[in-house]
Amino acid sequence: MLRIQRSSDGGFSLSGRIETDGIEELQRLLSLEEAGRHITLDLGDVMLIDRDGVKFLAQCEADGMSLEHCPAYIREWIDAETGRNNR
Repeated sequence: MLRIQRSSDGGFSLSGRIETDGIEELQRLLSLEEAGRHITLDLGDVMLIDRDGVKFLAQCEADGMSLEHCPAYIREWIDAETGRNNR
């Protein structure tokens, strides 16, 4: 289960599991944000992610969002999915 909370900086803090059903809710919330606003996703409390979640986060970065406190295994998986070298 994915828990989504608005963080104090106006971004979103995510915790739990990022899976297909949680992605749909997060997409809905992101679509309500003001156009052009910089969005951050804090992944510090994410425990598990599936491939759809990794693809979604890679697309978020491509769209200009920032991923903060991204666990190393998620960062490596995103980089592998997008063909980038590890950061």
